[in-house]
Amino acid sequence: MNIYVGNLSFDATENDLESAFGEFGDVASINIIKDRDTGRSRGFAFVEMRDGGAGQEAIAGLNDQQIAGRAVTVNEARPRENRNGGGGRGRW
Repeated sequence: MNIYVGNLSFDATENDLESAFGEFGDVASINIIKDRDTGRSRGFAFVEMRDGGAGQEAIAGLNDQQIAGRAVTVNEARPRENRNGGGGRGRW
């Protein structure tokens, strides 16, 4: 189960998320989204739990709770939307 974590402290680490979500079950992966240019956290992350039931418990248990000093928003991640091209030269 893929879980979205929003309002994440810019100082939060993968270890902070592993510790919080690990209380509910086995964490498969953690991906803190970072700015491409600066490498600084953009304030959100995705946590993948191996078990859907544990994921639901984590969502219920961690939503509006403090992680790294900030109350986070936790919910099931929505599938990524396809983005059409973009950029490049337009045709006149």
